[in-house]
Amino acid sequence: MAGLAVAACACRGTPTPDAAPDLRCVPSPGTTVSLREVATTTDLPLLATSPPDDPRLFIVERTGLIEIVDSGVVPAPFLDLSNLVAIAGDEQGLLGLAFHPAYAANRRFFVYYTTSTHNVVAEYATLADDPDRADPASGRILLAIPDFAGNHNGGMIELGADGYLYVGTGDGGGGGDPMETAQNLDSLLGKILRIDVDQASGGRPYGIPADNPYAGGGGAPEVFMVGLRNPWRWSFDRGTGDIYIGDVGQDRIEEINVVAAASAARSNFGWDDCEGHLDYEGTGCAIAGPSRVLPAYEEIRPAGGGTSDWTSVIGGQVYRGRCFPDLVGRYFFTDNNAGGLYSFVWTGGQATDVRVHPGEFPGGPTFIHEGPGGELYIGYSSGKTFQIVAR
Repeated sequence: MAGLAVAACACRGTPTPDAAPDLRCVPSPGTTVSLREVATTTDLPLLATSPPDDPRLFIVERTGLIEIVDSGVVPAPFLDLSNLVAIAGDEQGLLGLAFHPAYAANRRFFVYYTTSTHNVVAEYATLADDPDRADPASGRILLAIPDFAGNHNGGMIELGADGYLYVGTGDGGGGGDPMETAQNLDSLLGKILRIDVDQASGGRPYGIPADNPYAGGGGAPEVFMVGLRNPWRWSFDRGTGDIYIGDVGQDRIEEINVVAAASAARSNFGWDDCEGHLDYEGTGCAIAGPSRVLPAYEEIRPAGGGTSDWTSVIGGQVYRGRCFPDLVGRYFFTDNNAGGLYSFVWTGGQATDVRVHPGEFPGGPTFIHEGPGGELYIGYSSGKTFQIVAR
């Protein structure tokens, strides 16, 4: 994703009064969507998320801070990794955060950040005597993926219903996948990876799930899905297990891909032989067979250098909260440049009831993700994070 910037703010981690996340709510009907501000952070908010069954909202800031909004209070930073994070370009920083499914008992969580030479997935733990503070000394690196450019770093990590950690990586950067990583099964770039964070094996600090497609050879054993350019934000539908991936395009296509969890292994999204449904390398977009996944939704820029507001799609999440029952099952997404708020319902293998939600929304969205109780949050380059609400 390109063009991320943030306006300066005089305060750090300021909550909006009476706007704290809450697992409790009185269900409200309606599909007219608006935003409710919950916090302002000093730096660019790149993700908001929460541990399972936890009322706190954790906000990830690009420079390396993770902060908490809870009951209208923002305590000292939960974790500060600014001494480890390298930010040489718009697409680097602390990019991802995911909590272990048994976080309430084991206090383990995972982060994804960039250094000057690598994309890093590391594990940390919360202090035993302070649930609002992580232990910086607990950090250990699980994956350090060599990278050759500052852009296309991916950065989204999620724990699946199977308990495995899924890691989204970009193709490494430049333009047009110059190192041909996305279709290279031996490269960890341009992929969704899948690792076991509970069982180390083979001299690694993690295990390889036995049903990973290349666990027995033929490619890097961590590789689960291939052919991605920059899956900046992607997510699981907690109701169905389907995986929704927003893949930032090159010249013509901003795309959303949807794949069922049961058929996700070996999925090939086409890059860089294809950009969306189009031929990119002049080979006829030759990828075929049952592993090829065509986009569920595309925003297509005009050929011949025409302009479009869509430049960096931001994949979001299917709403599975309880506060707004008429939104349940609807997938929300946006674009860093076009802004606004969009949604569809995935049914019968198609994106149906596609909507452009009316209203005035801030410019420069950076993420959409679920927090406490499955409610959805959206961040902006102004430093503000909002809850998506409806009436």
